[in-house]
Amino acid sequence: MIKENENNPTPGYLDMELLRFTTAGSVDDGKSTLIGRLLYDSKAIFEDQMEQLEEASVRRGEEQVNLALLTDGLRAEREQGITIDVAYRYFATPKRKFIIADTPGHVQYTRNMVTGASTANLAIILVDARNGVLEQTIRHAYIASLLGIPHIVICINKMDLVDYRREVFESIKKQFEPFREQLNIGDVRFIPISAKLGDNVVDNSLNMKWYNGPRLLELLETIDIRSDADFKNRRFPVQYVIRPQRQEYHDYRGYAGRVAGGVWRPGDRVAVLPSGIETTLVAIDTMNGEQELAFPPHSVTFRLADDIDISRGDMIVPADDRPNISQEIEVMVCWLNEKPMVQGGKYIIRHTTSELRGIIREVDFKVDINTLNHNTEDKSVGLNEIAKIKIKTSKPIFHDTYKKNHITGSVIIVDEGTNNTVGAGMIV
Repeated sequence: MIKENENNPTPGYLDMELLRFTTAGSVDDGKSTLIGRLLYDSKAIFEDQMEQLEEASVRRGEEQVNLALLTDGLRAEREQGITIDVAYRYFATPKRKFIIADTPGHVQYTRNMVTGASTANLAIILVDARNGVLEQTIRHAYIASLLGIPHIVICINKMDLVDYRREVFESIKKQFEPFREQLNIGDVRFIPISAKLGDNVVDNSLNMKWYNGPRLLELLETIDIRSDADFKNRRFPVQYVIRPQRQEYHDYRGYAGRVAGGVWRPGDRVAVLPSGIETTLVAIDTMNGEQELAFPPHSVTFRLADDIDISRGDMIVPADDRPNISQEIEVMVCWLNEKPMVQGGKYIIRHTTSELRGIIREVDFKVDINTLNHNTEDKSVGLNEIAKIKIKTSKPIFHDTYKKNHITGSVIIVDEGTNNTVGAGMIV
């Protein structure tokens, strides 16, 4: 049983915790095969799925079951032999539950990786042992660092095609090391694998006895993600005001939402933004009754001591620890739409539970994520490009930096005319 401490606010709540992870790599590095191997060897495939997999493999003329077809769900993808969208898969072992986002390897699908990786605890980046570190490897590592993914696993795949040689594995580790330092990535692990044959994926490899680290599934089951959520900075965006209007709850007024950060307890002194009025948190309600505390990612209802005018988009914060409040923010944005960004253009900005209008005032630079250089000359921002921009909003927003809190530090940019999501931004 896990004991209560600063990073784990309640005993035992992570006994069967959920790990979200994403996979990325260049085309044909074996991402879909790796996920298929994880599901197959961990006995997470139903009999009817296995039958369909065998039939599909026979139709394609495969000599053995093609595990990649488990995630390449669309017929068009199968015909092309590539993954062109984000495929989500769910499975569990006795130790942990998992959600996998399998993202494309093509350079033109950077936006898909941003989508798949945006909520991930961990990123698996595949490297073909024959090719070593490529531009796409650095691209994916940069996006993972930009999105604040705390754990990165570099799986050096297809070790069977280089005779399982240790020197190949060590050489690729050395190739990646300078970029690790440049990107300021903290937790990076390296595992030599063969996804096709199963070496070091779920079972130990008999061909690489020189490797004494964990197998991939063993690492996924045991890696510590308890401190990944923000348990320090208390933030509670109000999503809905609850007024039952029933006799038994005649005077009830609660403020429902999802805890964005920190550990909350009844008796806390709080402030309500934007008004800044201070009051006391009286109770934390759930469908199971009152709770003694709340923390990410709990969905709860707060009751306050005073009757204050509060609506969706407001935020409850500690009276002595308030976020930044401003109408101008600097954002690292990944552009997700075929229609280029318009400087001076008006967009809808969605931040936590609030929706407001904003103008893109300036593009500071674009990032060449193959070289990591900043381009200050070309200010046009198109599909899949990443840039640092300044946004002026129609009213103040209550925000932290993305590094401090992923929820209060992120924004979604929406086209006013089409209502399409066109950008995902991290406040810097």
